[in-house]
Amino acid sequence: MAERIKTPRLSMPGGWLLAAVAAGSMGLAACDGGAAQVASPGEGGFPPTPPAPPSPPAPPAPGATVAGPAGSCVAGTLDVGLVNVPGGQQRVCQLSGTITGALQLPNTAGVVYSLSGRVSVGADVGGDGARPGGASAQLVVAPGVRIFGSSGADFLVVQRGSTISAIGSVSSPIVFTSRQDIEGTDTPQSIGQFGGLVLLGRAPINSCPAATPGGTVNCEAQVEGANAFYGGATANDSSGSLVYVQVKYAGFEVAPNNELNGITLAGVGSGTRVENIQVHNGSDDGVELFGGTVNLRNVAVTGADDDSIDWDTGYAGGIQFLLVVQRPEGGDHALELSSGASNNDREPRSRGTIANFTLVTRNNAGAQAWVMNQGTDGAFVNGIVTGKPVCLDIDNNATVAAAPTFNSLFFSCATAFRDLPDGTDTVTAAQIAGLFNAGANNAFNGVNSLQNLFINGNNESGRPASDAARISGNPFFQSVNFIGAVPDAADARFRGWTCSLYAGGPAC
Repeated sequence: MAERIKTPRLSMPGGWLLAAVAAGSMGLAACDGGAAQVASPGEGGFPPTPPAPPSPPAPPAPGATVAGPAGSCVAGTLDVGLVNVPGGQQRVCQLSGTITGALQLPNTAGVVYSLSGRVSVGADVGGDGARPGGASAQLVVAPGVRIFGSSGADFLVVQRGSTISAIGSVSSPIVFTSRQDIEGTDTPQSIGQFGGLVLLGRAPINSCPAATPGGTVNCEAQVEGANAFYGGATANDSSGSLVYVQVKYAGFEVAPNNELNGITLAGVGSGTRVENIQVHNGSDDGVELFGGTVNLRNVAVTGADDDSIDWDTGYAGGIQFLLVVQRPEGGDHALELSSGASNNDREPRSRGTIANFTLVTRNNAGAQAWVMNQGTDGAFVNGIVTGKPVCLDIDNNATVAAAPTFNSLFFSCATAFRDLPDGTDTVTAAQIAGLFNAGANNAFNGVNSLQNLFINGNNESGRPASDAARISGNPFFQSVNFIGAVPDAADARFRGWTCSLYAGGPAC
């Protein structure tokens, strides 16, 4: 069924993002055996399965709840009973273990899908596609489908050589979320209630033993949280499609410094389509990119408790139209961009591009909105940064030497550049300013005039834009005549399919 619309609950006091938008309208101041390490909780707690009715009910009207469950689950899923939802019950069709072949999840009235433990799509085929025991599989998810996890140990992994096709629509996004959200017991402060979504590919990375050249077919690494491998030498590798997808209340600390994120893209290649995605209230990073070459367009990260976007281990793709809005009470860096922890100069170095981005950071935790370190390179075009005490911090001499470029950026923070050299980092604010001022059309002392929290006001609209495609050399980028992610109130890029971004729109 279509996603339940819960606007009344979040439009009342306590809805952190909708409340902030309302305030903004009044003007704002300036290897597969790893499953044994993460125990599967199963679903549990569901009533016994009742007899199947003679036929499923008719689809509900948009926004309506379902009074009764559907009759049966599709082959490849397990009927584990019913879950209470506002206004009735829905049948739970559970995914577990390893998906083989092709599994399709239709949008059936009265049905919701669940994850039990680590659910793998296929078995890892290795960087060369020929790993013994590897097998490709495909998961196809229909528009409007909702898939939930009951705890942080429930998450979905698309293994190397396999694909997911999750293509929703503006009116029927696909939602990965928590059981609490399905039951209607989530709150605006809910966070980290299920594991998240992990895509693994065979594109180049730099994280592998020193004796193995980075970016080669044998250069692979184990991704954090999921105990599975990524990496290879296929730059245009495809892990499928994520289009009009929400991931809500994800993230889980498997062990210290070993976490699941909202969406993890590890070694994912440019043949993968990632467009119109929102990660909401994740307890770790919103989207983390471990190497790879995947491009992303129309990305909203709202309420991440750690970094909103995090790249490392040789990421070399592009992100255009990125909107980050932190929670007032949480959130570390909006951007944390790294390359190689053990060897800052190891190739392939992280050389990503971000264009047309708006970073609204709203608390003093991790006092820099944007951090670059470990030798990362990159091109940054048409961006707006506001909120935190410091806009940009660049660490490590290798990062300065990589000479990332900045064009048409508008900073509105109390301090533009962090100046805190210590025994491990000697980069000064003057060095950061030198890199920033070497670009064109940059302003480091702007005054925030954003409307409704993230829509360009007069000061942002008056800034000249730069051509991201020309600067990056990546034809993925569109040429536009504005900075930031949302140029004006008429822009519908994030409307309809996101939640809790616009007053009067769908709530999370």
